[in-house]
Amino acid sequence: MLSGQPAAGGVSAGAGYCLTGKGNDMGIQFQLEEMESLFAKLADTRDIYAPVLKQGEGCFSDTDIIRYDKVTSLTDIEWTVKTDYSFKEALTAINETLFYFTEDTATVPQGPQKDRMVFLRACDLHALKRLDQIYLKNGYGDAYYARIREKTKFILMGCKESCKTGFCVSMGTNRCEDYDAYMKVDGDLVYLDVKDGDLEQVFAKGTQTEVTPDFVTENYEKVVLPQQLSSESYGLDIWKEYGERCIGCGRCNFVCPTCTCFTMQDIFYKDNARVGERRRVWASCQVDGYTDIAGGHGFRQNQADRLRFKVMHKIHDYEQRFGYPMCVGCGRCDAVCPEYISYAALVNRLAKEEA
Repeated sequence: MLSGQPAAGGVSAGAGYCLTGKGNDMGIQFQLEEMESLFAKLADTRDIYAPVLKQGEGCFSDTDIIRYDKVTSLTDIEWTVKTDYSFKEALTAINETLFYFTEDTATVPQGPQKDRMVFLRACDLHALKRLDQIYLKNGYGDAYYARIREKTKFILMGCKESCKTGFCVSMGTNRCEDYDAYMKVDGDLVYLDVKDGDLEQVFAKGTQTEVTPDFVTENYEKVVLPQQLSSESYGLDIWKEYGERCIGCGRCNFVCPTCTCFTMQDIFYKDNARVGERRRVWASCQVDGYTDIAGGHGFRQNQADRLRFKVMHKIHDYEQRFGYPMCVGCGRCDAVCPEYISYAALVNRLAKEEA
């Protein structure tokens, strides 16, 4: 069991969080064939989500994409390249039914019956802390998130070298210790560092050996966070400059592991207009109309205001409330932007302008 006081929904406050420092050197070693057999048994009793290369399913013709999906074999997993989309797909459905309703009743659907395992990298394990903060420790715990979260184990994947757009070292999210297990495939051998008691029993027959997780120590991208942001920072010309380039597609939000914005949709059935379901659907603060309220008023009317809100929330507003930045430096937003807007460059510009 991982240490920490229980949080809302029965989730340990320390579960899946990362700390700077070295992991335990002593671990377990398996032959790949032996590990595949154990992995198949795990897949029979739980849903396992991991990065998967989907050939020809990218946004453009004849392009690939890497995103999370269920796997049943270690060979299904993409071990070397960062996912285009984050792990949060495995915890928060893009389109989730909250309850079904009739004229007189409302029924909450059952949560997942199987336990889950999610393979993810150090920056995403740090992002898990941000999701827990929003969904479980932000006034009222989200029961839908909590029931999945408490059934999930997190398996760390190492990073031998930096991805091109990530800046996890600058954000202090490149290293972590508090994972349920670490796994590495190296040729015909599989190495594990297991910390969860339930998983220790599963892998008890392995051969003891030294296992040290692979952590990135330097990125191509380097970011300096501004230290003196204030209300005056909202009036800088930089927002208009970058806002004129932004087309408000929201792709940066959808790939981000820490964005949690959503909207509600009521679906009414054709057979009976008084019966239907309410769904929670991923949304984006960058899309026109997201802040619209009754009467036609909107809080952020142009793209510069929306971009400013996102960036300031990631590196200033969230930290003012919770004590650490929301951004974990995964760099997915830079990689996915169709207008080649660099979030990392924007933050560095802010730091220079306040100096």
